[in-house]
Amino acid sequence: MKHFPENLSAKLETRIQNNALRKLPLSSKRIDFSSNDYLGFSQSKIIFNETHQYLISNKIIQNGVTGSRLLTGNHKLYQEAEDFIANFHQSETTLIFNSGYDANIGFFSSVPQKDDLILYDELCHASIRDGIQLSNAKAYKFSHNDFEDLEKLIIRNPNTIIYIVTESVFSMDGDCPNLEELAQISTKHNCYLIIDEAHGLGVFGSKGEGFVQMLGLQDHVFARIMTFGKGLGCHGAAILGSVELRDYLVNFARSFIYTTGLSPHSVATILVAYNYLEKEKKNIEILRENIIHFNQEKNMLGLKQIFVRSKSAIQSAIIPGNEKVKAIANQLQEKGFDVKAILSPTVPEGQERLRFCLHSYNSKEEISEVLALLRTFVF
Repeated sequence: MKHFPENLSAKLETRIQNNALRKLPLSSKRIDFSSNDYLGFSQSKIIFNETHQYLISNKIIQNGVTGSRLLTGNHKLYQEAEDFIANFHQSETTLIFNSGYDANIGFFSSVPQKDDLILYDELCHASIRDGIQLSNAKAYKFSHNDFEDLEKLIIRNPNTIIYIVTESVFSMDGDCPNLEELAQISTKHNCYLIIDEAHGLGVFGSKGEGFVQMLGLQDHVFARIMTFGKGLGCHGAAILGSVELRDYLVNFARSFIYTTGLSPHSVATILVAYNYLEKEKKNIEILRENIIHFNQEKNMLGLKQIFVRSKSAIQSAIIPGNEKVKAIANQLQEKGFDVKAILSPTVPEGQERLRFCLHSYNSKEEISEVLALLRTFVF
């Protein structure tokens, strides 16, 4: 057997030297401040049992679908789930993808065309950027949440079909753009607005429907990408939009066309989780109370200056340097709190951070204690 290629070994060694080598973590019983399970749905016995009962009641005993949705994989649960999701999100229609990554890859690699222009926030997720790289369209980034910079780029490209791309909640900073202003700019210049709601679903809105709907802007958005692996606690994603957009994606989105469909169990879990989200508001209310408590506590403890301003479930404390931020994360973990360090190159060098994810199942006492510990380790 051949030795591992030297150039690849050199890249791994560079990661080791920079204290940035990624490794798969083992599961732990620490207090969870790291997962994206904002509402605790991934652990819900009610959702688990109702999903099982739904499959049994509908006489669906099938482990897989054996092919893509265009061949053998388009089982009847897809239609029911997509109809429910479209109605829940006040969208003309929706199309389920296997993951948020697949949805973004499929959309951005197929929708913008050769002579079009994509303008995206510089902090957009890797899946968006990877999809853009696969596109034939030109693309420029604009400074984070800087709409003056965005508008300059729009004005420099007259008579061009322009797609504006951002996220409702940024996954590393936890902050939100001014979507009302962005919608006005998009309308003013006749652009197509795309919002990734991965970290907004389950967190914003009276029923957790997301940031766009909370602001009543759904009719101003060309496409919304909803990811189910965060607030919904399961797996998969959907693109919300017009019937024409759905038809286009079915015909041209390669990450949709050339992959095996989700199993009936996966789609049933999505449907049951959405039903539970619509009916159960207690978890959302507790999560919002915890976000307020976290912000109050960090201010009281004098930690405000190290945190990115955020009203979402993601709270990031900037602690520059891979070695330093890893050391503090390890200290918190030794005290029983599962807080993860986010290292460069995942974030830019000098922007290394501790990323606190808040949940409905975190107690206020746990929040206060972990922040008090952070203060002793930082100062």
